[in-house]
Amino acid sequence: MQGKIIKGIAGFYYVNIDKKGTFECKAKGSFRNLGKKPLVGDDVEIDIIDEEKKLGNVTKILERKSEMIRPACANVDQALIIFAIKSPDPNFNLLDRFLIYMESENVPCIIVFNKDDLVSKEYADEIREAYVNAGYPMLFVSAKEDYGIDALRDILSHKTSVVAGPSGVGKSSLINKLINKDYMETGSLSVKNERGKNTTRHAELLCINDKTYIMDTPGFTSLEVFGANKDNLKYYYNEFEPYLNKCKFSDCKHLNEPGCEVTNAVKEGKISKLRYENYVEMLTELMNQVKKY
Repeated sequence: MQGKIIKGIAGFYYVNIDKKGTFECKAKGSFRNLGKKPLVGDDVEIDIIDEEKKLGNVTKILERKSEMIRPACANVDQALIIFAIKSPDPNFNLLDRFLIYMESENVPCIIVFNKDDLVSKEYADEIREAYVNAGYPMLFVSAKEDYGIDALRDILSHKTSVVAGPSGVGKSSLINKLINKDYMETGSLSVKNERGKNTTRHAELLCINDKTYIMDTPGFTSLEVFGANKDNLKYYYNEFEPYLNKCKFSDCKHLNEPGCEVTNAVKEGKISKLRYENYVEMLTELMNQVKKY
């Protein structure tokens, strides 16, 4: 029988088979010998051990069209990167790290800012300009006010989308709205530091409607600069592209070098200062990592 892994917990894989329901399965030992582990989102074949008790074994992992390390998942079409626009204030450097990682995995990204009801239109427009100019589709929504949910459904339609972002930004609340039920437990913010309580403890694939899935994942608040190094980081900042070959020096790092067209564009307001500062912070981090070895 063929199905899709919708959840994996402690060595058990829950495989949904059309019209038969969800089976609790173990993976064959041969996968370990091959160094391959089933992932949420995998299309698999299973042997049914007990149809009444819904038990089986995963016997084959079908070919993946995509695979990600963090969050660990397979066969996603796009990433929905969710941040709160307020409460907690967004960490834009972390947002850029998510974008770089997803781009390095060739996963298209949509940025979603939740809690749009908490900020002024002027502030939202400033953020929109920085990231739309970088080439990213954006949505401003409010799970509390039920605003922007229909537009979000349209973007997700007929795709498998992985949800990523830090804790406390309202991912679970948005997912509840999308699937029209209180499936996910929602958490509150710590009063002391406004960090979210992580209510999702494993990746899980949820069905919104026919052929439309959304994968909720555990939230986290730090991320290495996956997929980039000190030499290629500049290429992940799409808005730099028109200026990269116009600098005075061919090996320009776009920091303090004379004749740098990227820094000139920042000064002239053609490149977002916010985005550029994130670039400088990450480039410095990557350069310092190299120096340690």
